[in-house]
Amino acid sequence: MLRVGGLPTHVLREGAGPVCVLSGGLGSCWFDWDAVVPLLAPHRTVVRFDRPGLGLSAPAPPDRPPTAGGEAERILGVLDALGLPGPATVVGHSLAGFHAEAFARLYPRRTAGLVLVDASVEEEAREPGLPVWARVASAHALAGALGAAGLPYALGRAVRRAAVRVATVRHREPGSDAAVRRCYRTTRVLRASLVENATYADVAAEVAGLRERRPLPDVPVTVLAAYTAGESPRELRWLDRQRGLAAELGGAEFRISAPAGHLLMMDDPAAIARAVLG
Repeated sequence: MLRVGGLPTHVLREGAGPVCVLSGGLGSCWFDWDAVVPLLAPHRTVVRFDRPGLGLSAPAPPDRPPTAGGEAERILGVLDALGLPGPATVVGHSLAGFHAEAFARLYPRRTAGLVLVDASVEEEAREPGLPVWARVASAHALAGALGAAGLPYALGRAVRRAAVRVATVRHREPGSDAAVRRCYRTTRVLRASLVENATYADVAAEVAGLRERRPLPDVPVTVLAAYTAGESPRELRWLDRQRGLAAELGGAEFRISAPAGHLLMMDDPAAIARAVLG
């Protein structure tokens, strides 16, 4: 546990060599990367952490909702707290793709490379009409009501299991059952997940603004897209959007992992390791 941005933060450092940081998507915990770390640790210093309220990290105050700049600063704070001042390859999955890209744009000298794993894409990102404070307050209220009813404790484990099955093709859930229960049966993790969802559009709009003002550093960038190998219009459209993201980022390398679901670190950890080591 390290204090990062004033909050007790759960951080893991494993392996040796050049540094890479693994940051998961909305509602993720540290163990979602369990299959990737052994492939990287012989060659890299691998850092993973839980964002506020997720995993084992302390929650953020209600008046500090997530922002792209704030999450980029958190990644920087984790590296500094570990005494790792050199540049790092930052890996962002899903929502954390925004955070990783923001880090690269805001801290170019600390960036060695960027790997976006089935990252969130918003071609026309804009802030919602409802103020962010109102959406965050609603998320907190909903989490409080569900927590008071005991639903996270009763259903959190089952909901997590169902989410993994929907978002993977191999249906192999990481983490020990005790760790999963410890995280997903809590109102704390539910609250953090709802707040991240409530501020998603704001974070996307913030990153769109950064693209206009802050260029990416001249480092390798890889966009890694998950594809179940289906032929539905939705799946093919998602691949097109991921290709578009690669083009938006200055012609980043574009790779497809198939068959794989959105939780690509569980379905094809080797693809992520290859992207990082490459």
